[in-house]
Amino acid sequence: MGSSQESTFSSASTAAQVNALGLLPVYAKELIAGGAAGAFAKTAVAPLERVKILLQTRTQGFQSLGILQSLRKLWQYEGVRGFYKGNGASVLRIVPYAALHYMTYEQYRCWILNNAPSVGTGPVVDLLAGSAAGGTAVLCTYPLDLARTKLAYQVSNVAQPVNSLGNFGRQPVYNGVKDVFKTVYKEGGVRSLYRGIGPTLIGILPYAGLKFYIYEDLKSRVPEDYKRSVILKLSCGALAGLFGQTLTYPLDVVRRQMQVQNKQPQNANDAFRIRGTFQGLFLIIRCQGWRQLFAGLSLNYVKVVPSVAIGFTTYDMMKNLLGVPPREKAHPLTGNSNK
Repeated sequence: MGSSQESTFSSASTAAQVNALGLLPVYAKELIAGGAAGAFAKTAVAPLERVKILLQTRTQGFQSLGILQSLRKLWQYEGVRGFYKGNGASVLRIVPYAALHYMTYEQYRCWILNNAPSVGTGPVVDLLAGSAAGGTAVLCTYPLDLARTKLAYQVSNVAQPVNSLGNFGRQPVYNGVKDVFKTVYKEGGVRSLYRGIGPTLIGILPYAGLKFYIYEDLKSRVPEDYKRSVILKLSCGALAGLFGQTLTYPLDVVRRQMQVQNKQPQNANDAFRIRGTFQGLFLIIRCQGWRQLFAGLSLNYVKVVPSVAIGFTTYDMMKNLLGVPPREKAHPLTGNSNK
């Protein structure tokens, strides 16, 4: 009797949860699924992301090290926690970023199909929608990316280089995301929170667009019998991410150096100062060599594949769990929205 009552109560509870999920509009489910996918993927590759930033920004003591040597040095100076320094800010940024990116991509895609039939229904739609979604997500979450970079740039117990006057460069020490926001805001107000946004947008617009374009194009070439294969989806996503990343990586390097240049000791003549995207590209080539534009790229390859794999797998699982309908049945920003 008691077992029967427990079973009835459990069934009623499950039904209530299903009904509650059914009340959520589909765009809200897409936000949840995208945010969860971003958080899992970002945390899984956090140690590699930390090393990549140290290589990109030529942090003292890491300029000439490889991936494994950099990981060992981080372990030596900061222990396991050093691998995840800045990951709190990174996850805090990636959850709204990934949520907005996936959801707005679907909404932009629907809008283009409904309002610009001349564009067609092929991968070009994904290129435009992906670019617009990437730009939207970046504008909304960029200050968190700035905070993540500044936190990851700090390395405990590493002596800082001496400037031209023979003194050690004084660098502010940040104690968390909130401390970064306060300090940076004092330096130059809201504008300083968006330092480096130019190269970021120039990089993300083609990257996000190409990523969706290539992914959807590759998926459309998969035989019908294999379209549900998670492995094939992950393979398509990984290839799209790697190709897009290679083309836009130099812009990412310029962005990182712009974000941290105020923390680096300044020479008396202030010769190396990045003031714009293209000026930064030429300046890095002239002063640091063209190879610096691809510093950490091999590490990014190692990072992107598992990141995309985990992201797509989590996103698909969350969509199934939340009951997101197929894209064909979708309508933008309604209870029957897309996916």
